[in-house]
Amino acid sequence: MTTNNIKNVVFDIGNVIVRWNPLEIIKLTFGEIEYPEQLTKTIFHSDLWAALNKGELTESEAKIRYQEQFKYSEEEIERLFYYIKQSQILLFGSVELINRVKLAGYNIYALTDNVVEIVDYLKDQYDFWPMFDGVIVSAEVGCLKPQVAIFHCLLNKYNLQASESVFIDDMLPNVEGARTLGFSAIQFKDSIQCECELKLLGVSF
Repeated sequence: MTTNNIKNVVFDIGNVIVRWNPLEIIKLTFGEIEYPEQLTKTIFHSDLWAALNKGELTESEAKIRYQEQFKYSEEEIERLFYYIKQSQILLFGSVELINRVKLAGYNIYALTDNVVEIVDYLKDQYDFWPMFDGVIVSAEVGCLKPQVAIFHCLLNKYNLQASESVFIDDMLPNVEGARTLGFSAIQFKDSIQCECELKLLGVSF
């Protein structure tokens, strides 16, 4: 469906702009272990990780809780959070895509489930943040995608209309959540696929 009234393009961060691979993080942190997939779920699908992403805990508080809850040493948890940050490398072509869309006159926003300290690290590490006209971080607003509330935070804070916006995310539930609110939406695979789908929606750049 071509939509020629799009004014705003909203990007997720993890696996859209920077790589996010929890299984790799677990392997880097703990080495050759049995059932790394299970440990990935245990750590990253836990209530503790969700609380961190909703801003209910600071990173320092979460580190202590991870040690207490999962019986890991302080060094292991420090290593875990080191690799959580260091493994988030830029994905090929994404920053260039954002820049081209912005130069074409569209408003650019970020909507990310993320931790305050991780966002601070990414801001220090990479220079794409000033391209955004606005950013919503889950830990700053207390809710996660695909909850309706986080999309309303974006729309209300920046006075946007969903019908004039396209949302880009790697996770299908988040894409579908945006669509139910009237956004055009794209499930991100890579920058080339995303560019093609944006143009199919009528975004001209």
